[in-house]
Amino acid sequence: MPELETCSGYKYLIETAYDRETIKNMERPAIAQIDTFKRYPETEKIELPRSWKLKEARIVPLLQNRRSRRKYEQKEIDLEDLAFMLWASQGITAKSGCYTFRTAPSGGALYPVETYLSIHRVKGVKPGLYHFDVESFCLDVLTEKDISSRVTAACLDQKFMAQSAVTFIWSAVVRRCMSKYGNRGMRYIFLDAGHICQNLLIAAEATGNAACPVAAFYDDDLNDILGINSNEETAIYTAAVGKKQG
Repeated sequence: MPELETCSGYKYLIETAYDRETIKNMERPAIAQIDTFKRYPETEKIELPRSWKLKEARIVPLLQNRRSRRKYEQKEIDLEDLAFMLWASQGITAKSGCYTFRTAPSGGALYPVETYLSIHRVKGVKPGLYHFDVESFCLDVLTEKDISSRVTAACLDQKFMAQSAVTFIWSAVVRRCMSKYGNRGMRYIFLDAGHICQNLLIAAEATGNAACPVAAFYDDDLNDILGINSNEETAIYTAAVGKKQG
């Protein structure tokens, strides 16, 4: 396997990054739009039931009510709620030999995605930047300085993010996955992030909070905030979380 920087998967990651200098004039491929739904109008149809046995199960209203919400009450969220959201998104659920398994799946149980938190309003936790230590189920204090305005600016100045109680920032340690799967590993990294984020969204709904995923950000700016070496680890996804209005 060639070294990391020469892999086509890694080059894709670098070539699709945003930065403040080029984003306004960035050329986008002229790709025609297509319908949202794919249809087979000539085929036989089998209607599916809507009266599931799980109708009263807790998961049903959580899935039904989940939305990407950009308005939050300007209140603190409970540390217990944050802990549950962290566990739901990436908590360890089992061990087998040298492998650990989590609430979200990962190709080869490699788990290349790391979780950072820009905390703004969480009861009992000072504003600042934190890293989620999955193995010990605790927060690593990286800085006790409110960085929410910097995170907002890095996320294309989307103002609603500054109103959130906490912003989840997910990075990929690309070598962790690509050392086994090569270029194909880049696909697995993004799939992992999707699994993790969806679990967070459902957990936010379950705790009376609201969340909104955000994939638009200036890569280098966010990596600088996290203090990571972008040649080995890079931000790939974020989500704002706050107290649901009403």
